[in-house]
Amino acid sequence: MKRDIIYLIAFVFISACNNKPDNKKAELEKLRKERTSLDEKITKLEAETGASTPQRITDVGVETLSPSTFTSYIEIQGTVDADENLMANSQAAGVITAIFVKSGQRVGKGQVLAQLDNSALQQQILQAQTQVDVATTLFERQKNLWDQKIGTEVQFIQARSNRDIAQKQLAGLKAQASMYRIVAPVSGTVDLMDLKLGQAIQPGTQGIRIVNLSRLKIKTSVPETYASQLSRGNKVLVTVPDADESFTANLSYISKIIDPASRSFSVEVRLPERASLKPNMTAVLKIVDDVKQNAIVLPVKAIQQSEKGKYVYTVENNKAKRTDIKVGSTYSGKSYIESGLKANDKVIIEGAQNVEDGDAVRVQSM
Repeated sequence: MKRDIIYLIAFVFISACNNKPDNKKAELEKLRKERTSLDEKITKLEAETGASTPQRITDVGVETLSPSTFTSYIEIQGTVDADENLMANSQAAGVITAIFVKSGQRVGKGQVLAQLDNSALQQQILQAQTQVDVATTLFERQKNLWDQKIGTEVQFIQARSNRDIAQKQLAGLKAQASMYRIVAPVSGTVDLMDLKLGQAIQPGTQGIRIVNLSRLKIKTSVPETYASQLSRGNKVLVTVPDADESFTANLSYISKIIDPASRSFSVEVRLPERASLKPNMTAVLKIVDDVKQNAIVLPVKAIQQSEKGKYVYTVENNKAKRTDIKVGSTYSGKSYIESGLKANDKVIIEGAQNVEDGDAVRVQSM
């Protein structure tokens, strides 16, 4: 019995020794030597038989280049505005006695929109008119006498002076009376009527807005980096999402001053008259800044970057060939290629990141 126990303890001890890390390291080193030996034998046999390891072939998607028109745009947001969007104000303080228009009504420039109480002033105007009439009559009589060489020149001059003074006083009172009227500063539509009969107002009180919707424009600011690329007349694609409107227009104004705070300059686009367009709507502008005819154009994803510059992979004889290129403008995921490629070149579009110069490739349909 004791002998069996001794044999069991010895077996456990030997098994533990066989599982030590040193034994595993020795086994790993042995396998490495065997692999090296096998690699050497394979290389030797390949050299003797002329055989070689099969070459890896990468599947790629290719585009055959053909000239096309490349157009790039500057995309910015702007706001619809009206050239004539003004408040009609009174120049005098008073109580409103009459309102002659309502919201939505078309009015002409100079049309009276509302009247303030000027009854006291009207009485002065009537008195002044009477004085003018009297002074005019006396002047005409004195003139008739003077024409007949009757009377003195001093009498004639005094009569004329009295008439002129009376007329100027009357004109002054009428001008003062006109300040008690609210008139339309421009032709257009009454967009706001916020005055009421009997309301007392002061000069500058805002209550009537006139908008001329026939002269709308879009105002926006463009970063100064585009200052040399834009000029009046540039084509603009305009979209007004809220009005569901899209149309083509032209740059009508470009500021010559750069805002020092925003480092941008103002531009405007004149709009056609459309009932759906309203001031303060948001518009999206796509301003054409570059157009190339017969251009070589590539998707941006096909272009790669290295320390030496940009390049693509073309396919020649079923092999990838690295080709250095010079890229011009880029817009909407496509770039205009200034040099390095020509028509009918086959450029790898899909899988370009998986190949290197000289790799065998298999073209897949895209």
